Amino acid sequence: MRSLKSSLAENNFAQVIKTGLAESIQTKQKVLESLVPTIEKVSRLLISTLDGGHKILLFGNGGSAADSQHIAAELVGRFMVKRRALPAIALTTDTSNLTALGNDFGYDTIFERQVEALGQPGDVAVGISTSGNSPNVLAAVRLARKMGLKTVALTGRGGGPLPGLVDLSIVIPSDSTQRIQEAHITIGHILCELIEGHFVASPSPKRG
Repeated sequence: MRSLKSSLAENNFAQVIKTGLAESIQTKQKVLESLVPTIEKVSRLLISTLDGGHKILLFGNGGSAADSQHIAAELVGRFMVKRRALPAIALTTDTSNLTALGNDFGYDTIFERQVEALGQPGDVAVGISTSGNSPNVLAAVRLARKMGLKTVALTGRGGGPLPGLVDLSIVIPSDSTQRIQEAHITIGHILCELIEGHFVASPSPKRG
C-alpha cells in the first residue's frame, strides 16, 4: 500500500504537469488571437530576403541562443521536406569568436561584432530575447539597422526597448520566461514551414 507521502508527491507532480501544460496552451492561444498578422509579416520578410539572395542572422542568450541555432539548422538543413539549403547563421555557436570577443571587447559586443563582420545590406538580423533587455542583443540590432539590414525581434514581457529598435517585433503576451520560450520556438517552426513551403514551390532563389 502506498504511503500518504508518496501519494501526495504524485499528486503534486501531476498538478505541476497540468499547470505547465495549461499555461503553455493559454499563452499560445493568446498568440493565435493577437499575433498572426505580425508572424505573417515576418515570414514574408524572411522569404523575400532569401529570395533576393541574402541571409538571416540569428542571436540570443541561453534558451534564446538555442532557439537561434535550432531555427538556423532547420533552414540550412531541412524542416519537413528535402529542398536546397537556405542561408541562415546562428551567431551563438563559434566558441572561439564568442570567448575572444567577450574577453577582448566585453560580453555586450559578442553579437554586434559578428553582425559587423558578416552582415550585408539586404540581410535580416533576428534578435531573440525573452525580456527585450539583453544588452548584447540590443547592440547588435542597433548596428544592423545602421548597416542596412532589416531587423526582427522575438521577445516577451512587454518587449522592453527591443521592439523600438527593429522593423518587426513579435512580443509574446506573457511574463513567464519558459512560456515565452515555448511560444518562440513554436513560431520559429511556423516560420520555417512557411519559408520551406515557398522554396519547395519556387526552388531556385538567387545566389549572392
